[in-house]
Amino acid sequence: MSDKVFVDTNVLLYARDAGQPVKQPIAQSWLAALWDQRSGRLSFQVLQEYYVNVTQKLKPGLPVEQARQDVRNLMLWNPIATDAALLESAWKLADRFKFSWWDALIVAAARRADCALLLSEDMQHGLNIDGMIIVNPFASNAPTPG
Repeated sequence: MSDKVFVDTNVLLYARDAGQPVKQPIAQSWLAALWDQRSGRLSFQVLQEYYVNVTQKLKPGLPVEQARQDVRNLMLWNPIATDAALLESAWKLADRFKFSWWDALIVAAARRADCALLLSEDMQHGLNIDGMIIVNPFASNAPTPG
């Protein structure tokens, strides 16, 4: 897998959630493959959501310093920033596909990052958005990393 893959927050969280014995190893496998191939992408929105959820909502949560180190490491994935053009793109996607606002921002960022795949449990598995495919990594018919 040499194509760029955008990772939604939920995949990052499952990789850290020991309370998800089925999903955790799948998420970890995807992330390991993306690190090895240097093909992972995300946005500042994802990093912010990850930090809040992994420190405040995940039980047990990560210690703050470990969560901050995760975010620092993920900064190597060249996060997409939210700007006026991304907002315009997200509005168009929300209107066209009826995405929630937050999902529309994720999709817009993934498209800006020129990703072939968007890994997310929260969106329609297999949906093709102008050549970018949404993949639920936990679906039984999802591709495997590597």
